Amino acid sequence: MGHIDWELVNWSRAQFALTAMYHWLFVPLTLGITFIIAIMETIYVKTGDEKWKEITKFWMKLFGINFAIGVATGIIMEFEFGTNWSNYSWFVGDIFGAPLAIEGIMAFFMESTFIAVMFFGWDKVSKKFHLLSSWLVALGSNLSALWILVANGWMQHPVGMEFNPDTMRNEMVDFWAVLMNPVAVNKFLHTVISSYIVASLFVAGVSAWFILKKKDVVLGKRSILVATVFGLLATIVTMWSGDESARQVAKTQPMKLAAMEGLYQGDRSAPLIAMGIFGDPEKDEHHREKFIFEVKIPMALSYLAFLQGDAFVPGINDLVHGNKKEGIVSYQERINSGKIAIDALGNYIKFKKSGDATNAEKELATFRTHENDFGYGYYFGKDPHMLIPNVKMSFYSFHIMVILGTWFLVLFVLLFIKILQGKIDNSKTLLRLTLWSIPFGYVASQAGWIVAEVGRQPWTIQNLLPNIAAVSQIDAYSVQITFFLFLVIFTTLLIAEIKIMLSAIKNRSAH
Repeated sequence: MGHIDWELVNWSRAQFALTAMYHWLFVPLTLGITFIIAIMETIYVKTGDEKWKEITKFWMKLFGINFAIGVATGIIMEFEFGTNWSNYSWFVGDIFGAPLAIEGIMAFFMESTFIAVMFFGWDKVSKKFHLLSSWLVALGSNLSALWILVANGWMQHPVGMEFNPDTMRNEMVDFWAVLMNPVAVNKFLHTVISSYIVASLFVAGVSAWFILKKKDVVLGKRSILVATVFGLLATIVTMWSGDESARQVAKTQPMKLAAMEGLYQGDRSAPLIAMGIFGDPEKDEHHREKFIFEVKIPMALSYLAFLQGDAFVPGINDLVHGNKKEGIVSYQERINSGKIAIDALGNYIKFKKSGDATNAEKELATFRTHENDFGYGYYFGKDPHMLIPNVKMSFYSFHIMVILGTWFLVLFVLLFIKILQGKIDNSKTLLRLTLWSIPFGYVASQAGWIVAEVGRQPWTIQNLLPNIAAVSQIDAYSVQITFFLFLVIFTTLLIAEIKIMLSAIKNRSAH
């Protein structure tokens, strides 16, 4: 790899991160509130209580506002794969494009078709058909997430494909391996079900405001009941799926796990850092971050990662510098192996063009031997420490997510107890905490994505394609301009959504 335009790489990453993070402000609410709406409408159809129909319509209005604005950011994000990451799109388009195409053809089509019936079909179609439409909108939005998360899971753990040296592309050979990729399955469960928590907090928080203001208390009490039960179940399942996801990370992305835990020196019976604060980095050859405060749980990380209290968990230094005792190859060895793969591929193409089949086959065999380290070859002649992700950001994001997730469990349990006791309208402090927990749901959700994406840097596709090789060869200045353009547009859309939602909520309370 020759000259690297770091300005281009960093601005391209920043622009995609901006788009993805703004898009994800809208998506979790859509994924969860559609199911909450479907549950509420089911209660209406079962009971015939017109108040439930009124409640369903209110939350449907807020969902519509969120959905309309969220679609715009999602479309822009998909275009960026072609504009900013064209080398990536060429290299793996055969695999990455398939789930996204299915998402557009099947899931989004189903969602957008039945959303029209959901909003405009009241009193025009039968109750049961309208209810079916509401459930299909919920299912469709979650199916959209499935295919997108399958694509992302493949980037974290590429399977079911084979590199074609003649086309210079990775081609899918096993669709079911891509779909049932354990990393993708866990990512889907953890991401989608944690989104239900965000939606539950939103509905519970707004409902708490109605109860506190003594405005439409019936709507508030009924809605907070549905949101609390849904949120409590979602939180329990999210914790289970997070546990499973951590084991997948330990198996397929050990550097990410080490960064999440700030673990520099691997160990058997490795402790889990429950809390910690970093000080200044130590000035040594390992560039390690140093804790000035930490709370450890003995052996917990070994058990979390491998279900064995004495299992060896590799640290950052073990992965970068190698650990012969534990059979871990150093990054420098993998870089050298990757360089051999890149050179062999170049020689294969050269011999193939000249008609030298014998040497072409030899070079191809060499490439296949070193193929698993192909991506590392782009860092030949560079410092292996460049392959370490941002440790502080990964560590803090992970721990913020876990701490907030624990708080949500406590909150939903307290709400559930008060609802069962019939004392929810007298629990003013708890209702205020519920209202103020709405933004924390979004913080936890964003933190989860920071762990997932920052923790695997510098890889666009784990061990296969680093971001320095995936970026489009365009002028960095044009990326900077569009970054700030998108920043203004997305911020305007977000402010517009908040204002429209607040207006809809206040108008409801005025009735």
